[in-house]
Amino acid sequence: MKKIQTQGVHHITIIGADRQTSIDFWEGVLGMPLIFDQPNLDNPNEGHLYFDPGDGRLITIFTNEERKPDSAPVPEATGSLHHLALNVSQATFWQVAERLDARGVKHSGPVDRGFMDSIYFRDPLGLRLELASYRFVPPEGCRHADVMIEAHKIRLARGDHHIDREHLADAIELLVACRQNSLSEDRSPRRSY
Repeated sequence: MKKIQTQGVHHITIIGADRQTSIDFWEGVLGMPLIFDQPNLDNPNEGHLYFDPGDGRLITIFTNEERKPDSAPVPEATGSLHHLALNVSQATFWQVAERLDARGVKHSGPVDRGFMDSIYFRDPLGLRLELASYRFVPPEGCRHADVMIEAHKIRLARGDHHIDREHLADAIELLVACRQNSLSEDRSPRRSY
């Protein structure tokens, strides 16, 4: 028996209300370009909108003009989606609360997650969204996941509760030392002053 190896999220599809509500939120609030619009091939009564969340992947919405927006929170039951997290830069992250406030959208305010900053709010259909921003940039040739796994190992070795900035910095230093060659025989820390 062999695994089925995934290589990333292909797309996420959400059941939406009417077409304009989806466009107004996903493009008009979150800035995702509407890149494709066609009928839902499995249901002729629905549309299928495709948005680019910024990484070339897709978020798609099934729309139906007979469905009206309902902002009641989406049920959080076993097997249900708790929230959808979207990546934003640190520059954008620190503008999110003000921009949601300008629209009258209730939100959590910035939440410190140690390795990232988060803010939570609901879309017009009650789906909880998170805008998340990493507090680090991976070294060249590494992914965020590479830094996270090394930071996790460091955290465990030190007996710390959760990953924080120090673990990230040490993980980045370790990855650079392991992956980037140097002519120096001794790459240990030194006092140069």
